[in-house]
Amino acid sequence: MIYIKTRNLLVVVLLIVSTNIIAQQKKYAVSSYLTEGAKAPNTHYIGEAWLNGLLTADGDIDYNITKATFKANSTLDWHKHSSAQVLIYVAGEGYYQERRKEPIILKVGDVIKCQKDVEHWHSSTKESDVTYLALYGGQTPTTWTEVLTQEYYDAIAKKLKK
Repeated sequence: MIYIKTRNLLVVVLLIVSTNIIAQQKKYAVSSYLTEGAKAPNTHYIGEAWLNGLLTADGDIDYNITKATFKANSTLDWHKHSSAQVLIYVAGEGYYQERRKEPIILKVGDVIKCQKDVEHWHSSTKESDVTYLALYGGQTPTTWTEVLTQEYYDAIAKKLKK
């Protein structure tokens, strides 16, 4: 008799626990920065790029987080943002330049902040793919200002390779 009651209690406990686990999973919107994302249309860059929109500004938060992956020899055009932008490099190497400043190479582990309304561009290097997390605010976060030509990109790559 005790065995049957214990078994029934165990079944009830397992049902409650499994129901809570299922209910808990439905309460969360979970995304992953490990997925590659969607191939970006070739609008404001040269080469190949994938974007994974991890978090989008809405009523609760006022910033976006996007994971961007660029194949080697790919670059964005000059642009600026309506808020500061933070780039967190998680794989590979890339070039970064702000208007009227010298370009630099950024690597895995590097974090850089670009101030609001500062024109800049960033990319992979000629030899390396790059992946970074971009944190930026606003509903219209990017204003494209000028095409970055392949010739300019090649000249920067040659200069930084020395």
